Amino acid sequence: MLLERTITTLQSRSETPERARELARLGYIQWLAFLDADASYTAEAQRALALAAPFTGTDPAVAAFCDLVRQSLTGTPGTLDLSLPCPRRRGGARERRRML
Repeated sequence: MLLERTITTLQSRSETPERARELARLGYIQWLAFLDADASYTAEAQRALALAAPFTGTDPAVAAFCDLVRQSLTGTPGTLDLSLPCPRRRGGARERRRML
């Protein structure tokens, strides 16, 4: 359930490639935090990749999320960049209305 919600959230508009990477990092941290303690990380990662695969071509944040998951499967511990985005104003209500 949470994985589906995370992928849906990642499908939101990402104005720039940097914003897509920020959203992907946040989605990865959220997904990772809510994994079951008894679950196999490899199996859950493969499930996440399979569920997100149909959206990688159209949603840059989902593609970046998949890249993080793949990197976690092949890389050594501590190689992932999971830094939080810098706080900044994004336009508030006026920007949300402009996006409609």
